[in-house]
Amino acid sequence: MDGPKPITIVGGGLAGLALGIGLRQAGVPVVIHEAGHYPRHRVCGEFISGRGQATLARLGLSDLLDQAGAVSARDAAFFSATHSTAPRPLPSSAICLSRFALDAALANHFRSLGGELLEGRRHVGDFGEGIVRATGRRLPDGAGGARWFGLKVHARKVPLTAGLEMHLSSHSYVGLCRINGGEVNICGLFRKRADESGEPGNWRERLRGRPGSPLHQRLAAAEFDDASFCAIAGLSLNPRRAGALEGICVGDAITMIPPITGNGMSMAFESAELALGPIIAWSRGETAWNEARLRIARDCDAVFTRRLAWAKWLQRIVLAPALPGPLMAFAARSGWFWRMMFAQTR
Repeated sequence: MDGPKPITIVGGGLAGLALGIGLRQAGVPVVIHEAGHYPRHRVCGEFISGRGQATLARLGLSDLLDQAGAVSARDAAFFSATHSTAPRPLPSSAICLSRFALDAALANHFRSLGGELLEGRRHVGDFGEGIVRATGRRLPDGAGGARWFGLKVHARKVPLTAGLEMHLSSHSYVGLCRINGGEVNICGLFRKRADESGEPGNWRERLRGRPGSPLHQRLAAAEFDDASFCAIAGLSLNPRRAGALEGICVGDAITMIPPITGNGMSMAFESAELALGPIIAWSRGETAWNEARLRIARDCDAVFTRRLAWAKWLQRIVLAPALPGPLMAFAARSGWFWRMMFAQTR
């Protein structure tokens, strides 16, 4: 009897590595093609909340994150230029860990299980049977003449009032969270108009926010780790359904959730877990590749479609020019709004 058929995963981010680890745990031969190298920094909020934590436990990865230095965030607070909310407890603590440490830990674990990880290697060819797309998504979003870009850096000497902070304006939002090593991750999403020429500008100025804002005050004495700075441009935040895509996709290769929700890392792990069973079945000759693709797409759409719809609505409200202040004032008084938004986007 022949052994299990091999799988090639294109992309070694969270979804690709998690899927590869799960497949190796089931004895499936796996090769991952990763265009970059480990360890490295990525634009990311660097915390996991919601269902993704249960997924990590089922994949046997919770201890790995603890060993890599993960810390917990138990509450969150929101800020605009004129209003703020008091820190509110999260329904469950978030796991906070630098992608520099997390990706390296996952890559090492994948290799320890016998997986083959090809760094600096881009996939050439189609995405037919036995090949999974986990490449992320960097497509231009032309809606309304706007372009999205993300910036991230680590810093010290940043006093936080909550484990997670979100600072809002009419053109951007910047999230702060305490991570391993006593640093704070500062990650922002910014909207650039089509008629705005040149590069996004000085990244320190962008991430610090406007003078006088709570964000600017928070980062007044920050000591930035320049080596951790990274950026990504041309992000598309229009949700897509897995069923409309060709081939088997996981993580951001399906769709990105607006970062305002803080649910992107969780969805990467969840999509990998949803793909695991059908791909193992194909590898063992128990199902056809297209049947596995359809099942994965159906399950991903069932789990993510509602979250994506609520996240799109929430992002539009947050970035409406006149709404960040009133929204913060309402959220500060309404425990119901806080609980509802958390539940609907996770």
